Amino acid sequence: MTLDRRGLTLLVILTIAWGINWPIMKLGVAHFPAMGFRLLGMVGGLVALGLVLKVRGDSLHVPRQAWGMVLKLAIPNMVIWHLFAICAVKMLSSGRAAILGYTMPIWAVVWGLVIYRDRIALSAWIGIACALTGTILLLSGEIAALTGSPAGTLMMLVAAAGWGFGTQQLKRSHTDVPIGPLTFWMLAITLPFLGIGTLLFETGWRMPSAIEWGAIAYNAVVVFAFCQLVWFMLARSLPPVVSSLSIMFIPVVGVFSGMWLLGETPHWQDYVAIVLMFASLSSVMLAPLLRRRM
Repeated sequence: MTLDRRGLTLLVILTIAWGINWPIMKLGVAHFPAMGFRLLGMVGGLVALGLVLKVRGDSLHVPRQAWGMVLKLAIPNMVIWHLFAICAVKMLSSGRAAILGYTMPIWAVVWGLVIYRDRIALSAWIGIACALTGTILLLSGEIAALTGSPAGTLMMLVAAAGWGFGTQQLKRSHTDVPIGPLTFWMLAITLPFLGIGTLLFETGWRMPSAIEWGAIAYNAVVVFAFCQLVWFMLARSLPPVVSSLSIMFIPVVGVFSGMWLLGETPHWQDYVAIVLMFASLSSVMLAPLLRRRM
């Protein structure tokens, strides 16, 4: 299956909304506990998503036999990703955290090759190569910063690897639970992990400032109630390579929105990476259309 016009529109909105969230998160966790920030945003997201599902008339009921699958999907897609990624954002620049996080498509392909023996089309390999080259270029200007924060780098790569594995699992999951309730309960499963994490490892809890409340609200409504729902819909309906590579432009949005919001300066690597990310997107979105016309 390939992206139709509706899916493409949702992907564009998802790319912009998720991309600018990286500097927003950086602002939110600059002086506030990282896991605490994510916990508050996710609680608000659960409330917002629950209201959306109620208005749509969707039931939150999950059959007893499906709970094992929900938990299995929640661990890599939600728990590992959110726990490790939000802590890494506090240690790294927002743009570079986004770039490391969106090595996820490469991890998804690796998991597919190693575990599921996937066969990858030539166009997808080209896209992977472009995405990897773009990622390396964007990281090349920050090697000193990354080596100065090995814990942040390692945590973001663990988060990306977990998300990549979860993307493969989501595509291959055999459950009748609709995407809305599935997303809601995967978020709910993640909350205790964040709560325990912030209680055990973080200090400095206080009332968030106005900027921090704004970042929390953005994450609650836009990221959790909208983006997460749209992403799982795309990831479940498209092949893992297509769904993974199709979001590779998000770190580019993250880099340049970080420059705008946080005052960072672009380098030549950033501009070349944009071209490579467009090529990566084209390999999975345009190549199937060209084959159908031939």
